[in-house]
Amino acid sequence: MSKARPGALPMPAQRNVSAFTDPKVFDKWSADAAGVRAVEADDHVITMFDVIGEDFWTGGITAKRITAQLRAIGPRPVEVQINSPGGDMFEGIAIYNVLREHPQPVTIKVMGMAASAASIIAMAGDTVEIGTASFLMIHNCWVVAMGNRHDFAEVSDFLSPFDEAMAAVYAARTGQDVKQIAKWMDAETYMSGQTAIDRGFADSLLPADKLKTDEKTQAADREVNDLRAAELALVRSGMTRASARARLEKIKGTPGAALEGGTPGAASDPGEPGHVAPKADDPDVLAGLRGLIASIQS
Repeated sequence: MSKARPGALPMPAQRNVSAFTDPKVFDKWSADAAGVRAVEADDHVITMFDVIGEDFWTGGITAKRITAQLRAIGPRPVEVQINSPGGDMFEGIAIYNVLREHPQPVTIKVMGMAASAASIIAMAGDTVEIGTASFLMIHNCWVVAMGNRHDFAEVSDFLSPFDEAMAAVYAARTGQDVKQIAKWMDAETYMSGQTAIDRGFADSLLPADKLKTDEKTQAADREVNDLRAAELALVRSGMTRASARARLEKIKGTPGAALEGGTPGAASDPGEPGHVAPKADDPDVLAGLRGLIASIQS
Protein backbone atom coordinates (compact mmCIF):
# COMPACT_ATOMS: atom_id res chain seq x y z
CA MET A 1 0.00 0.00 0.00
CA SER A 2 1.38 3.37 -0.97
CA LYS A 3 0.28 6.72 0.48
CA ALA A 4 0.98 10.30 -0.46
CA ARG A 5 3.83 11.70 1.58
CA PRO A 6 2.75 14.40 4.07
CA GLY A 7 3.94 17.96 3.57
CA ALA A 8 7.30 19.38 4.57
CA LEU A 9 8.00 20.22 8.21
CA PRO A 10 9.31 23.62 9.35
CA MET A 11 12.89 24.02 10.52
CA PRO A 12 13.86 26.47 13.29
CA ALA A 13 15.42 29.71 12.09
CA GLN A 14 17.89 29.51 14.99
CA ARG A 15 19.23 26.26 16.43
CA ASN A 16 19.96 27.55 19.93
CA VAL A 17 17.82 24.83 21.53
CA SER A 18 18.95 21.21 21.27
CA ALA A 19 16.45 18.37 21.17
CA PHE A 20 17.44 15.10 22.83
CA THR A 21 16.10 11.60 23.36
CA ASP A 22 14.68 10.98 26.82
CA PRO A 23 17.12 8.62 28.64
CA LYS A 24 14.34 6.09 29.33
CA VAL A 25 13.90 5.67 25.56
CA PHE A 26 17.54 4.61 25.36
CA ASP A 27 16.79 2.09 28.12
CA LYS A 28 13.91 0.59 26.15
CA TRP A 29 15.97 0.52 22.95
CA SER A 30 18.76 -1.30 24.80
CA ALA A 31 16.32 -3.81 26.28
CA ASP A 32 14.09 -4.50 23.28
CA ALA A 33 15.70 -3.36 20.04
CA ALA A 34 19.50 -3.23 20.30
CA GLY A 35 21.24 -5.26 17.61
CA VAL A 36 18.18 -5.88 15.41
CA ARG A 37 19.17 -5.73 11.75
CA ALA A 38 17.92 -6.84 8.33
CA VAL A 39 19.00 -10.21 7.02
CA GLU A 40 19.66 -8.71 3.56
CA ALA A 41 20.72 -5.35 2.15
CA ASP A 42 21.26 -3.92 -1.34
CA ASP A 43 22.85 -0.91 -3.00
CA HIS A 44 19.57 1.03 -2.87
CA VAL A 45 19.26 0.65 0.92
CA ILE A 46 19.94 3.37 3.49
CA THR A 47 20.40 2.13 7.06
CA MET A 48 19.61 4.15 10.17
CA PHE A 49 20.88 2.00 13.02
CA ASP A 50 22.05 4.82 15.29
CA VAL A 51 20.85 7.97 17.02
CA ILE A 52 19.47 10.77 14.88
CA GLY A 53 21.78 13.78 14.66
CA GLU A 54 25.51 14.15 15.20
CA ASP A 55 26.69 11.83 17.96
CA PHE A 56 30.00 12.15 19.81
CA TRP A 57 30.28 8.42 20.41
CA THR A 58 29.39 6.91 17.02
CA GLY A 59 28.92 9.69 14.45
CA GLY A 60 25.11 9.52 14.27
CA ILE A 61 22.65 9.90 11.39
CA THR A 62 22.56 13.33 9.76
CA ALA A 63 20.66 14.97 6.92
CA LYS A 64 24.00 15.64 5.22
CA ARG A 65 24.85 11.94 5.23
CA ILE A 66 21.38 10.91 3.96
CA THR A 67 21.52 13.51 1.18
CA ALA A 68 24.87 12.11 0.03
CA GLN A 69 23.52 8.55 0.04
CA LEU A 70 20.45 9.53 -1.94
CA ARG A 71 22.67 11.28 -4.46
CA ALA A 72 24.74 8.09 -4.83
CA ILE A 73 21.64 5.94 -5.29
CA GLY A 74 20.22 8.28 -7.90
CA PRO A 75 16.64 8.38 -9.26
CA ARG A 76 15.76 4.86 -8.15
CA PRO A 77 13.37 3.46 -5.51
CA VAL A 78 14.93 3.63 -2.04
CA GLU A 79 14.59 1.38 0.99
CA VAL A 80 15.29 2.91 4.42
CA GLN A 81 15.90 0.49 7.29
CA ILE A 82 15.36 2.04 10.74
CA ASN A 83 16.29 0.86 14.21
CA SER A 84 16.83 4.03 16.20
CA PRO A 85 15.88 5.48 19.60
CA GLY A 86 15.64 8.93 18.01
CA GLY A 87 17.83 11.83 19.04
CA ASP A 88 17.86 15.37 17.70
CA MET A 89 14.27 16.05 16.64
CA PHE A 90 15.29 18.96 14.42
CA GLU A 91 17.79 16.78 12.54
CA GLY A 92 15.05 14.19 12.21
CA ILE A 93 12.80 16.83 10.64
CA ALA A 94 15.59 17.73 8.20
CA ILE A 95 16.03 14.07 7.20
CA TYR A 96 12.26 13.67 6.80
CA ASN A 97 12.21 16.66 4.46
CA VAL A 98 15.11 15.26 2.42
CA LEU A 99 13.47 11.84 2.00
CA ARG A 100 10.06 13.20 1.06
CA GLU A 101 11.67 15.07 -1.86
CA HIS A 102 13.12 11.86 -3.37
CA PRO A 103 11.56 11.45 -6.86
CA GLN A 104 11.10 7.67 -6.62
CA PRO A 105 9.15 5.50 -4.13
CA VAL A 106 10.55 5.35 -0.60
CA THR A 107 9.96 2.20 1.45
CA ILE A 108 10.55 2.46 5.20
CA LYS A 109 11.25 -0.72 7.17
CA VAL A 110 11.07 -0.41 10.97
CA MET A 111 13.15 -3.16 12.49
CA GLY A 112 13.48 -2.95 16.25
CA MET A 113 12.34 0.61 16.94
CA ALA A 114 11.58 3.95 15.33
CA ALA A 115 11.24 6.27 18.31
CA SER A 116 10.93 10.03 18.63
CA ALA A 117 12.80 11.71 15.74
CA ALA A 118 13.07 8.35 13.95
CA SER A 119 9.27 8.01 13.92
CA ILE A 120 9.05 11.34 12.08
CA ILE A 121 11.54 10.06 9.50
CA ALA A 122 9.37 6.96 9.02
CA MET A 123 6.47 9.17 7.93
CA ALA A 124 8.42 10.09 4.77
CA GLY A 125 7.81 6.62 3.35
CA ASP A 126 5.32 5.92 0.59
CA THR A 127 5.13 2.48 2.20
CA VAL A 128 5.97 1.68 5.84
CA GLU A 129 6.63 -1.88 6.96
CA ILE A 130 7.23 -2.82 10.60
CA GLY A 131 8.32 -5.96 12.46
CA THR A 132 5.77 -7.77 14.62
CA ALA A 133 7.95 -7.25 17.71
CA SER A 134 9.09 -3.78 16.65
CA PHE A 135 7.89 -0.48 18.09
CA LEU A 136 7.08 2.97 16.81
CA MET A 137 7.05 5.70 19.47
CA ILE A 138 5.72 9.25 19.25
CA HIS A 139 6.02 12.06 21.78
CA ASN A 140 6.47 15.81 22.05
CA CYS A 141 9.82 17.39 21.28
CA TRP A 142 12.08 16.70 24.28
CA VAL A 143 14.83 19.15 25.25
CA VAL A 144 17.15 19.98 28.13
CA ALA A 145 16.85 23.62 29.21
CA MET A 146 18.03 25.82 32.08
CA GLY A 147 16.99 29.27 33.24
CA ASN A 148 14.29 31.18 35.05
CA ARG A 149 10.53 31.05 34.47
CA HIS A 150 10.74 33.55 31.62
CA ASP A 151 13.36 31.40 29.88
CA PHE A 152 11.20 28.29 30.23
CA ALA A 153 8.14 30.12 28.93
CA GLU A 154 10.17 31.17 25.91
CA VAL A 155 11.33 27.58 25.29
CA SER A 156 7.72 26.35 25.59
CA ASP A 157 6.54 28.92 23.06
CA PHE A 158 9.42 27.95 20.76
CA LEU A 159 8.58 24.21 20.87
CA SER A 160 4.81 24.41 20.55
CA PRO A 161 4.68 25.00 16.76
CA PHE A 162 6.98 22.03 16.13
CA ASP A 163 4.82 19.70 18.23
CA GLU A 164 1.76 20.93 16.30
CA ALA A 165 3.51 20.42 12.96
CA MET A 166 4.60 16.88 13.89
CA ALA A 167 1.07 16.02 15.01
CA ALA A 168 -0.21 17.27 11.65
CA VAL A 169 2.24 15.02 9.78
CA TYR A 170 1.24 11.97 11.84
CA ALA A 171 -2.43 12.83 11.25
CA ALA A 172 -1.92 13.26 7.49
CA ARG A 173 -0.16 9.92 7.24
CA THR A 174 -2.58 7.96 9.44
CA GLY A 175 -5.94 9.61 8.85
CA GLN A 176 -6.32 9.93 12.63
CA ASP A 177 -7.77 13.04 14.25
CA VAL A 178 -4.99 15.50 15.08
CA LYS A 179 -6.36 15.91 18.63
CA GLN A 180 -6.03 12.17 19.19
CA ILE A 181 -2.49 12.26 17.81
CA ALA A 182 -1.65 15.08 20.23
CA LYS A 183 -2.92 12.98 23.15
CA TRP A 184 -0.70 10.08 22.08
CA MET A 185 2.25 12.44 21.83
CA ASP A 186 1.52 13.89 25.29
CA ALA A 187 1.49 10.35 26.72
CA GLU A 188 4.73 9.28 24.94
CA THR A 189 3.04 6.36 23.20
CA TYR A 190 4.75 3.14 22.08
CA MET A 191 2.95 1.14 19.39
CA SER A 192 3.73 -2.46 18.57
CA GLY A 193 3.85 -3.53 14.95
CA GLN A 194 0.17 -4.47 14.65
CA THR A 195 -1.00 -1.45 16.65
CA ALA A 196 1.02 0.86 14.38
CA ILE A 197 -0.72 -0.73 11.38
CA ASP A 198 -4.17 -0.53 12.98
CA ARG A 199 -3.65 3.19 13.67
CA GLY A 200 -2.29 3.93 10.19
CA PHE A 201 1.34 4.63 11.08
CA ALA A 202 2.46 1.58 9.09
CA ASP A 203 1.03 -0.45 6.22
CA SER A 204 2.16 -4.04 6.71
CA LEU A 205 4.24 -6.41 8.84
CA LEU A 206 7.80 -7.36 8.00
CA PRO A 207 8.24 -11.13 7.76
CA ALA A 208 10.12 -12.46 10.80
CA ASP A 209 12.66 -14.23 8.58
CA LYS A 210 13.79 -10.84 7.22
CA LEU A 211 15.11 -9.75 10.63
CA LYS A 212 17.90 -10.96 12.88
CA THR A 213 19.50 -9.95 16.18
CA ASP A 214 23.28 -9.67 15.93
CA GLU A 215 24.68 -10.37 19.40
CA LYS A 216 27.94 -8.50 18.85
CA THR A 217 26.10 -5.44 17.56
CA GLN A 218 23.58 -5.72 20.37
CA ALA A 219 26.35 -5.59 22.96
CA ALA A 220 27.95 -2.58 21.26
CA ASP A 221 24.59 -0.76 21.08
CA ARG A 222 24.03 -1.30 24.79
CA GLU A 223 27.53 -0.27 25.80
CA VAL A 224 27.45 3.04 23.95
CA ASN A 225 24.03 3.79 25.46
CA ASP A 226 25.68 3.77 28.90
CA LEU A 227 27.98 6.54 27.69
CA ARG A 228 25.07 8.52 26.23
CA ALA A 229 23.08 8.17 29.44
CA ALA A 230 26.02 9.38 31.51
CA GLU A 231 26.58 12.32 29.18
CA LEU A 232 22.95 13.40 29.34
CA ALA A 233 22.85 12.98 33.12
CA LEU A 234 25.81 15.34 33.43
CA VAL A 235 24.18 17.84 31.05
CA ARG A 236 21.00 17.75 33.12
CA SER A 237 23.08 18.47 36.22
CA GLY A 238 24.22 21.75 34.63
CA MET A 239 27.40 20.86 32.75
CA THR A 240 27.97 21.76 29.10
CA ARG A 241 28.16 18.84 26.66
CA ALA A 242 31.87 19.52 26.10
CA SER A 243 32.55 19.43 29.85
CA ALA A 244 30.46 16.29 30.28
CA ARG A 245 32.39 14.51 27.53
CA ALA A 246 35.71 15.60 29.00
CA ARG A 247 34.63 14.18 32.37
CA LEU A 248 33.60 10.89 30.78
CA GLU A 249 36.89 10.60 28.89
CA LYS A 250 38.74 11.16 32.17
CA ILE A 251 36.72 8.40 33.85
CA LYS A 252 37.11 6.17 30.83
CA GLY A 253 40.85 6.67 30.89
CA THR A 254 41.41 5.76 27.23
CA PRO A 255 41.15 9.02 25.26
CA GLY A 256 40.97 8.55 21.53
CA ALA A 257 40.41 4.78 21.64
CA ALA A 258 37.97 3.59 18.98
CA LEU A 259 34.54 2.32 19.98
CA GLU A 260 33.95 -1.04 18.33
CA GLY A 261 31.24 -0.69 15.71
CA GLY A 262 31.45 3.10 15.75
CA THR A 263 32.24 5.44 12.93
CA PRO A 264 35.98 5.63 12.19
CA GLY A 265 37.27 9.15 12.55
CA ALA A 266 34.12 10.42 14.25
CA ALA A 267 35.00 13.80 15.69
CA SER A 268 34.91 14.65 19.38
CA ASP A 269 32.48 17.29 18.29
CA PRO A 270 31.36 15.66 15.01
CA GLY A 271 32.91 17.48 12.12
CA GLU A 272 36.26 18.11 13.80
CA PRO A 273 39.03 16.19 12.00
CA GLY A 274 41.23 13.65 13.65
CA HIS A 275 39.21 12.46 16.64
CA VAL A 276 38.29 8.79 16.92
CA ALA A 277 35.25 7.78 18.97
CA PRO A 278 36.20 6.53 22.47
CA LYS A 279 36.12 2.94 23.66
CA ALA A 280 33.12 1.88 25.71
CA ASP A 281 33.50 -1.86 26.31
CA ASP A 282 35.81 -1.90 29.35
CA PRO A 283 33.80 -3.40 32.30
CA ASP A 284 35.52 -1.09 34.78
CA VAL A 285 34.64 1.92 32.65
CA LEU A 286 31.00 0.84 32.37
CA ALA A 287 30.76 0.26 36.13
CA GLY A 288 32.18 3.71 36.76
CA LEU A 289 29.72 5.30 34.34
CA ARG A 290 26.75 3.57 35.93
CA GLY A 291 27.92 4.70 39.34
CA LEU A 292 28.27 8.25 38.05
CA ILE A 293 24.73 8.20 36.65
CA ALA A 294 23.33 6.84 39.93
CA SER A 295 25.11 9.49 41.99
CA ILE A 296 23.79 12.30 39.76
CA GLN A 297 20.24 10.96 39.82
CA SER A 298 20.29 10.65 43.61
